[in-house]
Amino acid sequence: MNIPFRRRTKSVAGLDIGASSIKFIRLEDRPDGYALTAAGTRELPAEALVAEEIKDRESIILSIQSLIDACDPKTREVVVSVAGHGVITDKFEIDKKNGAEAEQAILFEAEQRSPFDVDDVSMAYHVLSTDEERGKMEVLLVAARREYLSEFLNLVTDAGLEPVVVDTDSFAVYNAYEANYEADPDRTTALVNIGFDTTNAIFLKDGIYHSTRDISSGCRAIFDTIQREFRLNRELTENVLRGELESTVDHDMLKSTILAAAEELLTGLEVAFSYFKSLAKIDNVDWVVLSGGGALVPFFPECIQSRLGIPVEIFNPLRNIEYDPEQFGGLDPEKIAPLLAVPVGLAVRKG
Repeated sequence: MNIPFRRRTKSVAGLDIGASSIKFIRLEDRPDGYALTAAGTRELPAEALVAEEIKDRESIILSIQSLIDACDPKTREVVVSVAGHGVITDKFEIDKKNGAEAEQAILFEAEQRSPFDVDDVSMAYHVLSTDEERGKMEVLLVAARREYLSEFLNLVTDAGLEPVVVDTDSFAVYNAYEANYEADPDRTTALVNIGFDTTNAIFLKDGIYHSTRDISSGCRAIFDTIQREFRLNRELTENVLRGELESTVDHDMLKSTILAAAEELLTGLEVAFSYFKSLAKIDNVDWVVLSGGGALVPFFPECIQSRLGIPVEIFNPLRNIEYDPEQFGGLDPEKIAPLLAVPVGLAVRKG
């Protein structure tokens, strides 16, 4: 397991294995910025991956192979990410130390904080800042259950790929944001990435990373409710979720259906934002940047803005990235840009 904040390589491929689809991105790091050289998505069969639990291994492997063959057949090395209940992130402060003494102190603190048995996890950490005057340093910890991590990595290697770095969805979204936006130190920002089963809320305070909160809810409840209420097949339901509204779908009914189905997620966001404000000792979050499949669901960004009382902007992780739209055939990267936040963040990975 490895955390971002390292040196960049010239060309990096990011592979995002989500619960409803797989996304692939290759970026080339040129002197004048990043260029998109390959991109693609593949829908996964229903229930192939549920809440980070692999249910249909063979289908996922075949989908990965099909996607790589279509996008960039020479790809072998990829950067991947994990999220959900098998991963935790934490930030804490300890006395300033150096070398082996610092590592020992960090690992000791990690043992006290991890909900998992320390022998059963892979851990990584990064020193975020050092306060010389107070003699303290702030440390970011990431831990993942070994069994969960091993099963996920075996899936990637059995697809014929080599996962050279493992990141987290949250840090990938943060990296994608840093590559495309100027962080405003005077504005508190929340990056909200809504996946199919998990939502990541990444908070920035004073223009830098502050903390992460994962919510065990996403678009699945919305998908299931729309499919049931409107009696649609999987393909048509996916079209509705992507904003490709069928003329037979009543928009007012769709809006009320989405709002009702998303109640658990909206409540989870309220709790996450409240917890962050208490932790950061602030009164307000100024701005929400929305990514993931949830950003494309009709009416949903407006629902989030209304519920939280905070302006919402749709994240464009290709904002500062050069590409030729004609290069990708029937795929329009700009149209699905919010879905690409994680793989773009993996591909801009600094190490």
